[in-house]
Amino acid sequence: MTTLSRRGVIAGVAGAATAAALTGTASAATGGDYASAVPELAPQWKQLDLAKILQKPAAFISVSQNNSLYKPWGAQAAEKQWERGSLPATVKAAQAARKAPNFVSFSWIGYEVFRENYPQTEFDKVQYASWTANSKLTPEQRKADNDLVDDLRALVRPGDLEFNELAFQTAFVGTQLPLELARKRVEVLVITGIHTEWCIEGNARAARDHGYLPIVIGDATATQKPDYLRPALERINNIFAPVISADTFTKLLGQPA
Repeated sequence: MTTLSRRGVIAGVAGAATAAALTGTASAATGGDYASAVPELAPQWKQLDLAKILQKPAAFISVSQNNSLYKPWGAQAAEKQWERGSLPATVKAAQAARKAPNFVSFSWIGYEVFRENYPQTEFDKVQYASWTANSKLTPEQRKADNDLVDDLRALVRPGDLEFNELAFQTAFVGTQLPLELARKRVEVLVITGIHTEWCIEGNARAARDHGYLPIVIGDATATQKPDYLRPALERINNIFAPVISADTFTKLLGQPA
């Protein structure tokens, strides 16, 4: 799979609480069959007490969950992300995180595909141009394309961060995120968003490299094509970070699913 699948052409053994919560992860209700793509925890993660880890100072981050992907008029509407389960699963996970007092940071991170005014390398220029060359969005739609989708906009609170990824696949470069996490002494990052095989994996990798404990809410992420999801989640889960469902996340926080 190449990184071009990220955007496409825009034409078209653990504690009892953990053990109990992880039972039946793959058949979690949120997102229906979509949640079945969440793999069983890799053997190394089964040795962790995730319920205890999720009591550490934590941050919730949503990446690229914008009108571009969730509105029929969006630049990336060909993916029809509104027909999948990532948005309701994200809402469920975000609401659960809000109720947990140790979640001290919330970041809503955009990923703008119209980047004429961004600093760009020669690679960036040709790649982003290929993604937007056939767009017929009006100036007003282009301006709104990167706005946070309404379902998540309703969850934003004073003090939350809202900013764009500036690098190719991570929010850890050129943004205020590293300073936010350091100042609030965050240890755990709970990650949702699009696309699983690009920015979600990229941020999980970067989080590990920066010494954080990333946890990916698998059914609150999505790939460009639905059949890419399972392999992407398995790769993340096998190597970089535990992948769990939104229902499992709420259970690990001690809340009703």
